[in-house]
Parts: sequence; structure tokens; C-alpha cells
Amino acid sequence: MTDEQTPAEDVAFEADDASQEIEALKLEVAALKEQALRYAAEAENTKRRAEREMNDARAYAIQKFGRDLLGVADNLSRATAHSPRESTDPAVKNFIIGVEMTEKELSGAFERNGLKKIDPAKGEKFDPHLHQAVTEQPSTEVAAGGVVAVLQAGYELMGRLLRPAMVAVAAKGSTGPSTGEPAGASANPYAGAATDGDSSGGSFDTKA
Repeated sequence: MTDEQTPAEDVAFEADDASQEIEALKLEVAALKEQALRYAAEAENTKRRAEREMNDARAYAIQKFGRDLLGVADNLSRATAHSPRESTDPAVKNFIIGVEMTEKELSGAFERNGLKKIDPAKGEKFDPHLHQAVTEQPSTEVAAGGVVAVLQAGYELMGRLLRPAMVAVAAKGSTGPSTGEPAGASANPYAGAATDGDSSGGSFDTKA
């Protein structure tokens, strides 16, 4: 304090210095808080990205494994569909039971791991997102654009299409009951998907 300064002026000067220091500290705290929030947001984004990548990797691994097993499921389905159930031989009956149990256990394993079978019922409307039309047939039981028969079941994994269901579809002019599609809709919604880029679809062997 100089000779010209009074005690009141000195107190006011110190109070002003303290106020400036407090404001500076407040700004520093606000900056640090903003930085901490930014780091927290970046850490959360990194965590979510890592979880998403891990889930994608897991889904891809299951998808590849599941696709490799689809052939097994198809063969078991064919075996049970054509098994000689009328046989009276105990050994044959036990063999058929074993195959059916194996197919059931495989189906259960698929369901537990999110692998869902796509097996449209007869007359169900063709869905190009889930079905692939490999042939068309005139029908008196199914309306045009409806599924007449499933030639090979499809599968989806956790909402992702693994393999479309191969189906035969009622051709234009079929006289079966309506599938309930709106008036003015195309009578054959599958036509483009069935024929574009593949003219061999109509010759699919349904006896295979």
C-alpha cells in the first residue's frame, strides 16, 4: 500500500483481484467440465462401436456356421419325408425315430441361436424379401401370386435373410381364393423377381 492509498481503496483493489481470480477459476472449471464430458462421450461411443463390431463379428460367425449346416437340415428333412414309415421292421423303425430326433434337435439348436425357418403355408402371398420363385403353376386352389408349394425351406438369422425359401407360385390367371391383396395390385407380384436374370426358373425340377 502506497502513502496515497487509503485502507478502503486497498480492500477494494484486493476484492477486485479476488473476483477476477474467481471468474478465471470458474472459466477453467467450465472448460475442464466440458473436456471431461467430451472424453466421456468419446469413451461411450468407443464402447458402443466395440460392442457393435463384436456383435457383427459374432453374427457373421454364426451366419457362416448356420449356412454350413443348412445342407444337413435339408438332408434330414428329405430323409424323414421319404422314410418308410409303413415298415414293420423294428430296426428300420428305430432308425427312423433316430433320424427324426436328430432333425428335431438340430431345429431346436437353430431356434436357440436365432436361426428361424422360412416355410410359407400354401396360399400365402409371395414375399420377394423372403421367397424366391423358381417356377410358376396354374392353380385352382391358390390365387395368382400365392405360394403353391415350398420346394426348399429358407432361413433367416436375427432378421437377416440367410437363404430365401424356394417356392412354386400360382401363375397369372389362377382361380384360387384371393390372398387379400388390394384392388389394382399386380396379379403377379413375383414376376420380376422370378424371371429377371434367370430364365431357367420355370424348368426347376420339383421332383429333386
